[in-house]
Amino acid sequence: MSFPTVRSRRLRGSPALRRAVRETSLEPSDFIYPLFVCPGEGVRREISAMPDNYQLSIDQLIVEAKEAESLGIAGIILFGLPESKDPEGSGAYADDGIVQRAIRAVKSEVNDLLVIADTCLCEYTSHGHCGHVVDNDVDNDSTLELLAKAAVSQARAGADIIAPSDMMDGRVGTIREALDDHGFEKTPILSYAAKYASVFYGPFREAADSAPQFGDRRSYQMDPANQREAMREIALDVEEGADIIMVKPAMPYLDIVFRAKQEFDLPVAAYQVSGEYSMIVAAARNGWLDLERAMTESLTSIKRAGADLILTYFAKKMAKRL
Repeated sequence: MSFPTVRSRRLRGSPALRRAVRETSLEPSDFIYPLFVCPGEGVRREISAMPDNYQLSIDQLIVEAKEAESLGIAGIILFGLPESKDPEGSGAYADDGIVQRAIRAVKSEVNDLLVIADTCLCEYTSHGHCGHVVDNDVDNDSTLELLAKAAVSQARAGADIIAPSDMMDGRVGTIREALDDHGFEKTPILSYAAKYASVFYGPFREAADSAPQFGDRRSYQMDPANQREAMREIALDVEEGADIIMVKPAMPYLDIVFRAKQEFDLPVAAYQVSGEYSMIVAAARNGWLDLERAMTESLTSIKRAGADLILTYFAKKMAKRL
């Protein structure tokens, strides 16, 4: 049958009708809220490239975590700005490191909120790369030991989920083995399984003070042109023991999110990264977009593509709207 018998507009005529037949809906429990923790007390320093996001001392981080919990947000993921940096990124695996202290503080104050630890070295290395550097190149295999130490340290501090974001080959298996050997066999791994070498990370590097001091990360992060390679990367991480798989960034890679959801029987996360957030906010501040509608539409597109969890800097604002 066709027009005039079929009239698709019948189900679009009012807000109530549109709500009744809506295929994709957002909930606060879909969101993970990225937060940046720094040394000091009473610090709430706005990130200029990411308006309404802040570098937070631990006392202020707890305030944010409690609000996230009250809004029904699923969890937070923590990125650390250490007191000092060195070539080996030792702050990432120090038991008194900034993220480890933050995890313990949040877990002592907040009960119903997942605390996820980003497991990488770039925020802690003086050169800004994600691993041990040999001859101006990140050495894959020697980096694995450092990542495993960081994961165990974060789990010991109380992290609910370990999230390796480095894109070293074999890191999920190495971390899984280390966690199991230290009695953390129940701690899940959320793997940044398909992490692309993206221009959209720009504002994050100000937020986490993690810009590379030489070269770039294209020798270990993925080429934006490749889809089949992403499926291979995800399959390898699943084989090594990943419990949740992530695609990063989200909106420029919705095809990857969709295909991952179709091909793998695991929860799929997608990270709406700093550049995605900042360009929407900038356009809204210039009067080119309605912020709330753009925020909602962008997040809906990510969930519609298949994401079970969405890491987004809009988490708190969107949860309030919902």
